[in-house]
Amino acid sequence: MYHDNIIYKKKSNDPQFLLGVAVVLFLGSYLMNLGNSALSHFLHPLLGNAPDSLTARNIAIGLGIAALGTLNFHVLGRLKFKVQTTVVWIELLILFLAFFDTFDLSYSFILDKIGFLIIQGAATTLYISAIAIVIAFVLALIGAVAKLSNNGLANAIASFYTSFFRGVPLLIQIYLIYLGLPQLGYVVDAVPAGILALSLCYGAYMTEIFRAGIQSIPVGQWEASRALGINPFKTLSRVIMPQALRVIIPPTGNQFIAMLKDSSLVSVIGVWELMYLAKTQGRADFRHLEMLITAAMIYWALSFILERVQARIEKRVNRSIARG
Repeated sequence: MYHDNIIYKKKSNDPQFLLGVAVVLFLGSYLMNLGNSALSHFLHPLLGNAPDSLTARNIAIGLGIAALGTLNFHVLGRLKFKVQTTVVWIELLILFLAFFDTFDLSYSFILDKIGFLIIQGAATTLYISAIAIVIAFVLALIGAVAKLSNNGLANAIASFYTSFFRGVPLLIQIYLIYLGLPQLGYVVDAVPAGILALSLCYGAYMTEIFRAGIQSIPVGQWEASRALGINPFKTLSRVIMPQALRVIIPPTGNQFIAMLKDSSLVSVIGVWELMYLAKTQGRADFRHLEMLITAAMIYWALSFILERVQARIEKRVNRSIARG
């Protein structure tokens, strides 16, 4: 076994295998662009009156995928785990971009608009989501404590809150707040209305996350704190919550990423966030697909960054709990 591991490490560092990886990455995208060249002419007798360029391109794509699969099996399987993961990510990204390239996009238009989408749209999206997640965090903590309390009034209010805001679609909540509050005499601008709707909706979901996290801590720790004369607030903040964070952080991070994407719904009330700008900029020049794809890539990039941040926070919390 030890001898096999040595051979495996040597092969993983062999330049020939890394060269094979480069071939894997290049060959698929190269074959996908052969449809309008020699392959189309070569296949003409077999294809008859079929659309040469389109059919040949489809065949080229099939050959490219087959080549990728074969080379992956023989080359990537002999590399180290991290190298495998990185290369497969790059391969999938190339295939993803090659798929978008078939849409005949105007890249000059994308380059002209992407700066505005990031500076204005993505910044507004992050601004709305960041404020909303802080408010939702507070609402979730209060709601979780209320649902776990022996006070019937507090439990009923918290239960009704979570039931309603988890049961009604977020889009309807946005309209109810933006159009309903003025009927009561409170005129709310689009941005505060969007933040309030996101906060209430995700606060309801996170209430259940916080409740589960608090309940994961043994009851004996509450009793021990009470026996030491520690008041309930200090027990919750200094004893229970630091331990519950291990359970709370992963789903809370997922909720923030989901909120980042659901913030696109506030575009219906005119908030200049990423989705709203993508629609308006695309509509003005009849370049809808370019703007939607660009917005999708920006959302993906933001989500990827948040995933990395979430992973680092989880590691730090786990280390601090292990040391404690």
